[in-house]
Amino acid sequence: MLVVSACENKKPVQIIASAKTDVKYTCPMHPQVMEDHPGNCPICGMTLVKRSGHSSKGAGISLNTVLQPVNGNVISSVASLTPVEKITPTAILGDGYLDFYTRTFNNIASRLSGRIEKLYIKYAFQEIHIGQRIFDIYSPDLVTAQQDLTYLTKNSAQETELINAARQKLLLLGMTMPQVNQVVKTGKVFYSLPVYSAYEGHVHDVAHSQMSGTLITETPTDFTNNPALTIKEGMYVAKGQTLFNVVNPRQLWAIIKISQSQTASVKLNQSVQITLPDIPDRKITGKVNFIVPTLQDGDKTTSIRVYLDNMDHNLKVNSLVKANIQTGTIKGLWIPKSALLDLGNTKVVWLKQGLSFKAHEVNTGMTNGKEVLITKGLVATDSLASNAQYLTDSESFIKTKDHE
Repeated sequence: MLVVSACENKKPVQIIASAKTDVKYTCPMHPQVMEDHPGNCPICGMTLVKRSGHSSKGAGISLNTVLQPVNGNVISSVASLTPVEKITPTAILGDGYLDFYTRTFNNIASRLSGRIEKLYIKYAFQEIHIGQRIFDIYSPDLVTAQQDLTYLTKNSAQETELINAARQKLLLLGMTMPQVNQVVKTGKVFYSLPVYSAYEGHVHDVAHSQMSGTLITETPTDFTNNPALTIKEGMYVAKGQTLFNVVNPRQLWAIIKISQSQTASVKLNQSVQITLPDIPDRKITGKVNFIVPTLQDGDKTTSIRVYLDNMDHNLKVNSLVKANIQTGTIKGLWIPKSALLDLGNTKVVWLKQGLSFKAHEVNTGMTNGKEVLITKGLVATDSLASNAQYLTDSESFIKTKDHE
């Protein structure tokens, strides 16, 4: 006679295993209860059902196998697999967008207080080049400085220091050397001074507002929201006022967002492959050029920057991108995600032992696509269920045997 404890705080149930009896009666809910006659389950009161001993013997399932606790052992014919030991290239997937490369930002400011006489930039995003005439300005200060130079050259030619100082003042006010030489040669002043661009790129407008008679300028963070020019012909501008921003779109950067848990795996100069949903056939290869050391307010991700060439102007700012960051290779045991059961603080697989599967705790590492790295708890010869969730009964599976 074999005495088995069915569960806690219950009286022992006497299960008589007779070699002469071919037919047994068992409870559908408590298979550990085995009787050689019909009746009711002493645990839950359910009617016992007939169980043939011949079928169990033919299946090769012993009585001890059936009597294993159901919260840690399952008898099943589900497909099994073995862990694969291999060297796997690892990667991190991230989403992001394209933005202007801030090193190409340049400002065109007025060196004089005066009035815009002629404006040669007609619309936002207009392309300009180095040396291109962008506007003419009238400034009383500039006219006075030119008159001082012409007076000195005509009446005090021997005062070379004063003449040189007057010439330098005009250069500082924005005149070019050929213009200054022309003033000295002709004795005529420029009442409207041409101003030329020192930069190359696309013109972006600078929003400004009038407050208490003082002109206040501010640079917008989103250039696309300011398509119209606010600087007009006939407007007065202040000395040092920024009139335009010039951005060179031939260089952009991709801002990629990754989770904080992946930050430790990202290093400078790692290879990055970028794809654009809008241009699915185009793949751009770059590298991690910068890892932002701070987190923005309300953003729990880490940003990285990848510098991109845009010589053909096909890449557009604010376009969404997807990035694949190659973080190196790692050697270890890998199993499919479907073979792992995540219980929060505990990770479990169903390890095959004979004809049954037993819950077994493992430690995991990184995830690469549909595979998970096993760092502890398995060897290459182990066999485990290919679908861990399929074998798990949410009502009876509570904890692994190691934690009982």
